[in-house]
Amino acid sequence: MSTHAKRERLLLADLLESAGPEAPTLCDGWTCRELAAHVVVRERRPDAAGGILLNVLKARLDKAMEEYAAKPYEELIQLIRTGPPRMSVYALKQIDEVANAVEFFVHGEDVRRAQPDWTPRELDPVFSDSLWSRLERMARLTGRRSPVGLVLRRPNGQTAVAHKGAPVVTVTGEPGELTLFCFGRQDAAAVTLDGEKDAVAKLTTAKLGI
Repeated sequence: MSTHAKRERLLLADLLESAGPEAPTLCDGWTCRELAAHVVVRERRPDAAGGILLNVLKARLDKAMEEYAAKPYEELIQLIRTGPPRMSVYALKQIDEVANAVEFFVHGEDVRRAQPDWTPRELDPVFSDSLWSRLERMARLTGRRSPVGLVLRRPNGQTAVAHKGAPVVTVTGEPGELTLFCFGRQDAAAVTLDGEKDAVAKLTTAKLGI
């Protein structure tokens, strides 16, 4: 597994373990147990994981989620730590990094920021740059449902257009915060929004993300 994905995997496992199975998360009202089951199903049940994006497979996904959520919580955490089976596509280093570094970062923050005593995490510059690079490539995908024009901006002035349109809202923040914003965690992201009041209001409640 590549550096960022491996680190984020282990951090996510630690956060889930510390929070406990019934702790809340920011992810669709799931508890930590349900989020852990989601992560495991995504990596170990490709026949069901397609239901994350395809409605035709949703029933299969829901069944697999129920089966894994019923397992001992400690077993789920260990499955996350050890990673996917050797024959899984996620076991390939390049795919693991592309598919999992952002996924695990976002879900780690889903756990961290849902707890009442959470503290911000300071990201190292290399990882921040990596998140920004990925966000630049994914911006139009994550922002495709924005009801207004959407521009992302780092504090250093780098920008990416996530959605063309008018009026325009510019969202400024560190790459990690912008990533959370673009993946539908607008309320939890430490960003500033500049634009018309009505446009800002529409954007903060829009269904962003993949």
